[in-house]
Amino acid sequence: MSTTNADVVSTQDTRRWTSLIGDLLVRHIMIVVMLLIVAFFAYRSARFATADNMLTILIAAAPFALIALGQTLVILTGGIDLSVGSVIAASAMAAAWSAKHFGDNPIFPLLAAVLAGLVAGAVNGLVVSRLNVPPFIATLGMLTLASGIAYVIGNGAPINGLPSTYGMWANSGIGGFTIPVVLMIVAILAFAFIMRRTAYGLRVYAVGGNRLAAEIAGVRSRGVLFSVYLISGLLAGLSGLMLSSRVITGAPNLGQGYELDAIAAVVIGGASLMGGRGTIWGTAIGLLLIQTINNGLDLLLVPSYWQNVIKGVIIVAAVTVDVWAAKRSK
Repeated sequence: MSTTNADVVSTQDTRRWTSLIGDLLVRHIMIVVMLLIVAFFAYRSARFATADNMLTILIAAAPFALIALGQTLVILTGGIDLSVGSVIAASAMAAAWSAKHFGDNPIFPLLAAVLAGLVAGAVNGLVVSRLNVPPFIATLGMLTLASGIAYVIGNGAPINGLPSTYGMWANSGIGGFTIPVVLMIVAILAFAFIMRRTAYGLRVYAVGGNRLAAEIAGVRSRGVLFSVYLISGLLAGLSGLMLSSRVITGAPNLGQGYELDAIAAVVIGGASLMGGRGTIWGTAIGLLLIQTINNGLDLLLVPSYWQNVIKGVIIVAAVTVDVWAAKRSK
């Protein structure tokens, strides 16, 4: 049976469209994974796919999103920031202490949290960029230091009895969304623009891709390294304020373990721990994936110990799929 030109053309078109669809799915594999997880939880729980629950996920994700964004910049340079969880605690305690001693003015807690985060980030940045201490060691030291400072501020105990105005940073609304959610959206959009459209973003990618080549090209790698840790500290400080403001108390163990979830979100989003590869949008998908899993498992009344097991398996599987997709796209 002979094959006509029309049949050949039709077969080629089918293969072309199949290849295009396959490539599209590979490039956006984490979005596909996210949609599958959402569909599963929506099927298992009628409460999951409601507007109120979606807002709950966003509220839970907001403080976590800030440190994930800072972690993204650090990882893009080939570094890592293990101190963000402890910086959250120290910043929250500093903010709560200022609210306790300076009355109802909500600006003082904001300034205290931002200052604490900036100091921690600056120390990390100086140690990494100027003293050439490996980021893992430098930020591990800050993790211990900031955790100790958090307990020192409260004399080993939480700071309670704060004025009601302290809660405005987490519980006030703008256009139907709380301040943390608005801040998260603005931060994601701003950093996505900075990393894609500005010279600073290009320098960050250049330092992470090949620091020596970047320096030969005229990039001040030390300044770039210092800046990403400074930004990470600043965002951790804001996150500490938002988390403590939500419950109107300062807790010295606040943010414990957040650094691991932040790193997981960045890696799930497709960033390379070797530096030079990753996007803000990928991190946003990664953090929403983690928060969606947490929320869905809570709605299904899965015990907390099983939640950690399931979340760990899903994270490893998601990263494995992303690595496979990256290799296939190359």
